[in-house]
Amino acid sequence: MEQTYIIAEIGINHNGNLAIAKKLIDIATMSGCDAVKFQKRNPDVCVPDHQKNIIRDTPWGKMSYLDYKHKVEFGKEEYDEINRYCKERNITWSASPWDLDSLEFLSQYDIPFIKIPSAMITNEDLMFAAKRTGKKVIISTGMSTFSEIERAISIPFNFGEKLNDNFAVLHCNSTYPAPLNELNLSAIKTLKDRFKCEVGYSGHEFRLGTSVAAIYLGATIIERHITLDRTMWGTDQLSSVEPQGLIKLVKGIRELEESFGNGEIKVTESEKLVRKKLRG
Repeated sequence: MEQTYIIAEIGINHNGNLAIAKKLIDIATMSGCDAVKFQKRNPDVCVPDHQKNIIRDTPWGKMSYLDYKHKVEFGKEEYDEINRYCKERNITWSASPWDLDSLEFLSQYDIPFIKIPSAMITNEDLMFAAKRTGKKVIISTGMSTFSEIERAISIPFNFGEKLNDNFAVLHCNSTYPAPLNELNLSAIKTLKDRFKCEVGYSGHEFRLGTSVAAIYLGATIIERHITLDRTMWGTDQLSSVEPQGLIKLVKGIRELEESFGNGEIKVTESEKLVRKKLRG
């Protein structure tokens, strides 16, 4: 069985604090994840006009939603340090660009893939620009109709031709946390059958077993949000996996890979002695 690519989604769970980001990188590394991922925005572009001046209570006091988004956003100094730190820890990193400015920002780093978030798969300019980077493009499909997913793939990636290794799609439910009865993990097979490309799963549910089960259904990429503590301030913290949970998740995935087998029925090596003893 092909080894699953495990992405620890830090997102904005660092709350604008580089020290927290480094702790999360350490946890992902210790757990055996393949990559960590952040989110990159230009808040002036990304935040809808009708939300910019809404006042929010934050750990830094009351401020407009736009000011809050700037507060938690990392710039070049922080990403330079993240790039250095990940190399030191021998783990790769990437980020989800939410706008063209952020995609251009990320292009200065040697990252292995570009992740398009569910909210942005209808942004055709961003999809085309992501393809032009020449890097692997991974798109999440939460809160999307099948036709929206098909269009997101077909326009920049010439759907109809066989999609190459530079593209993957992740089944996803964008509720944080996602209800178990809405996960619809069977859609992983639907996506694989329809688009003939690599398919993964981006989970936001409380459970860990569902993400492991996604691999049995054909997912080769697993992405889960991670946090130091679910009670920390932030919209994504509650649906994230804490350190002990991440260790269990990665271990569960690797155990499934080891036990999956090839489906051929035969007497195994460990059974031969038992067989001789019990059957003569």
